[in-house]
Amino acid sequence: MKSGNPSAQGLGKVAVLMGGRSAEREVSLMSGTGVLQALRAQGVDAHAFDPAERDLGDLKREGFARCFIALHGRWGEDGTVQGALELLGIPYTGSGVMASSISMDKVMTKRIWRFEGLPTPAWAQVHSGAETRAAFATLGAPMIVKPAREGSSIGFTKVLSADQCDAAYAAAAQHDPMVLCEQFIAGDEVTCPVLGATNQPEALPVIRIVAPDGNYDYQHKYFTNDTRYLVPAGLPEGEEAEIQALVCKAYTVLGCRGWARADVMIDAQTRKPYLLEINTSPGMTSHSLVPMSAKAAGISYEALCVRLLHSTGLDVGALA
Repeated sequence: MKSGNPSAQGLGKVAVLMGGRSAEREVSLMSGTGVLQALRAQGVDAHAFDPAERDLGDLKREGFARCFIALHGRWGEDGTVQGALELLGIPYTGSGVMASSISMDKVMTKRIWRFEGLPTPAWAQVHSGAETRAAFATLGAPMIVKPAREGSSIGFTKVLSADQCDAAYAAAAQHDPMVLCEQFIAGDEVTCPVLGATNQPEALPVIRIVAPDGNYDYQHKYFTNDTRYLVPAGLPEGEEAEIQALVCKAYTVLGCRGWARADVMIDAQTRKPYLLEINTSPGMTSHSLVPMSAKAAGISYEALCVRLLHSTGLDVGALA
């Protein structure tokens, strides 16, 4: 495909990695299709590539110059595909091997944030229903139970009483042997995308999420129009800037690069923000929040995709 768009010049043959083998395959296919169409519309020589159906070695054999990672979940944003691309020497979008691996692991992420003095809800890692009940006695009701290394609210339960603990643990453990119990913070739910280099992050506008009955689950994230997304977020004066500064620090201490999206709860009583998690390969579907925030900042979906493609890199290259 010939490019008449200067922003597409020099990018070469691009693979949009989508699908994959994770529990988020369906969402990844939607994200990847959107990215593929946007890049082609901008004159980029972009091609779909599903690692669940093809050997990653084909990327090298077929002359791909770089990859846009639109994979979500395990084997996509957990450092594994990033490591494979490092070995192949093919630059890719998003964070490197270590930052991707840490950010996918909610327990490790929280440990680092806590060490760095960043606010995150109290938590416990559990290995059984009995340990989940013990965590509930400590953390109180409501308590969130979720797999430590899944996204999109898969395996997520909001526990209101001790007799729900066993079922909540089983639901999470079905997806990951590492299960996280987390203190519930009642208040405003917001999210904030970040773009840029590790030490030069740029926060995009904050989005406030208003889900039916406060239940922002997999279905409400991707397949219904019942959830309201407010941007501008309508937060009290000064809060948006505080959250943007917080998520930029959260991004930097984990070593993220390229882009990410951090989820935050704001305590209704104290207005203190608490970091929940960070996504290093955020969704790019029609319901996704990074494109929504970028649009509010004057960045179109197509321009965002090209900008991210220009930010591709390698860990080794970054150290050279």
